[in-house]
Amino acid sequence: MYNQRRGRFPARISNAGAPAAVDARYTVQTMPAGAELPTKRAQIVKSEVLYQGKVFSLQRDTVIEPGGVQVERDIIEHPGSVVVLPIFKDGRILLIRQYRHSVGEFLWELVAGRKEPDESPAAAARRELIEETGYTAARLRKLMRIVPTPGFVNEWMWIFAAEGLTEGEAQPEEDEKITPRIFTLKQAEKMIERGTLHDAKSICGILYYAWFLRRTR
Repeated sequence: MYNQRRGRFPARISNAGAPAAVDARYTVQTMPAGAELPTKRAQIVKSEVLYQGKVFSLQRDTVIEPGGVQVERDIIEHPGSVVVLPIFKDGRILLIRQYRHSVGEFLWELVAGRKEPDESPAAAARRELIEETGYTAARLRKLMRIVPTPGFVNEWMWIFAAEGLTEGEAQPEEDEKITPRIFTLKQAEKMIERGTLHDAKSICGILYYAWFLRRTR
């Protein structure tokens, strides 16, 4: 277990019960709170596109990391996406349920979709809201911008709250089978607490609303 107070892993215990020497590979150097953080970025030596698809492309970069080590990094290039939290006058929110083949599950999620390369995040949010639910919003409020999978995807997600909702006809794409449902905020929080709401972007948006937006009203 990592020792937060000492900033390192504890000495490993031998079979006899006596502490063994600490392996230098498991020693973590913590920085003082006021220390200046490093800002140097990786240097790209070579870059090649391995795959180009409709939604994303796969790129392999040979880079020299800030620490001086040369490595290959496979990066999924993504144009970015938007997430929309529809909020009704009484504080209830709307979630949608759809099948996600990548995980083989039906998931409850917030409205979301890919941003077109020349499209602003706000315009994409309004478009996705109409397409997936039929609702239009009088007001959009940007809640946060997140990177859902920074290890190998360069996608940024913009999360918006949509208020002043007017009902209309949904315009889903042909392959989208979407079931919308209205929940109280307490119900949505219970779904997160019980582990029945698995979608990370939706958890981020709902908890931000519950903790930072709802409390200021």
